[in-house]
Amino acid sequence: MTSTGPGTPARTGTPAPQPRPRHAPKPAGTPLHPAPQRPEGAPVVGCGVYVGGHRVPDVGPEDALRTARERDGFVWLGLHEPTEAELETIAAEYGLHPLAVEDAVYAHQRPKLDRYEDGVFVVLKTAAYVEHAELTATSDVVDTGEVMVFLGDHFVITVRHGSHGGLAELRHRLEQQPDLLCLGPSAVLYAVADLVVDHYVEVAQAMEEDVDELEASVFSPERTDDSQRLYQLKRELMQLRRAVTPLDLPMQALTDRQAEIVPKEMRSYFRDVQDHVFRVRDQIAALDELLGSILQASLARTSLSDNEDMRKISAWAGIIAVPTAIAGIYGMNFQYMPELSWHYGYPLVLLVMALACGLLWRAFKRSGWL
Repeated sequence: MTSTGPGTPARTGTPAPQPRPRHAPKPAGTPLHPAPQRPEGAPVVGCGVYVGGHRVPDVGPEDALRTARERDGFVWLGLHEPTEAELETIAAEYGLHPLAVEDAVYAHQRPKLDRYEDGVFVVLKTAAYVEHAELTATSDVVDTGEVMVFLGDHFVITVRHGSHGGLAELRHRLEQQPDLLCLGPSAVLYAVADLVVDHYVEVAQAMEEDVDELEASVFSPERTDDSQRLYQLKRELMQLRRAVTPLDLPMQALTDRQAEIVPKEMRSYFRDVQDHVFRVRDQIAALDELLGSILQASLARTSLSDNEDMRKISAWAGIIAVPTAIAGIYGMNFQYMPELSWHYGYPLVLLVMALACGLLWRAFKRSGWL
């Protein structure tokens, strides 16, 4: 993504991705952005209190919310796959809505934005490209996860599900941008959404390379059957589409003036993220349409090859039918058959067979059947 205009803090998303090297792929099943595993039994993977855009040192999770309220700042609490009991304890302290807590525990939600009396609950689908040496009919191409964000006056809680999409690096980058952090908890929500959409861009570009590779294979001189690989990639692209397309409405809601918890200074930031969502959505639609055309071309080419095989088989069957018919007639062993007792009858019949087969072969060859 590109940076915003003059006087605007630098974007927090990842830099523009470079083409991935095909000659040195990662092991199969490796996502682009692996995340460190949380310590056993510790759902809190990050906690910080921010006042005036700067992090307050030496504040633990137990005193974070109280400190944030006293100093008019906010808490950023990061969780990774918490259990129901763990999240309910945090929900009681921060006053989270029970329905939002239930969604955050069990995951598998569509991207959405829910407004509650004391805040906002946002669900984002994360995506990572799974590197593979060769695309097969069973290759996993897109690995998805979820990031849920609870947004309140003095807190933002991120709940992450999945093995990728860690936010530690994002937190570090944000702490280098106090002008953005001083805008409040919505700045964290913007940064998370921006990072998620940046990953969409990376995945879409990587999948575009797979589409190009399959297109070259389908139209290569060699006879290949790529229909199963094409269908698998189309299914994986649909998985990415399910993560991107529903994000339109949450981004629209965050740019709406009715979203009181989002300062008006932040609406332009969310509008920029929404613009990139639109572009990724259009790119996915174009890739899906192209894959559909390539799949139809592959099926048509397979059908054409089958027709060519049938024509060759029919042509050879027609050629073989002539000597078969002659041999069948003379095999009836009648006493008074033409040339049956002639000294040169046998070579003459062979010559007639060869000449007839040769003429038929030439006719089929000229017509393109052989």
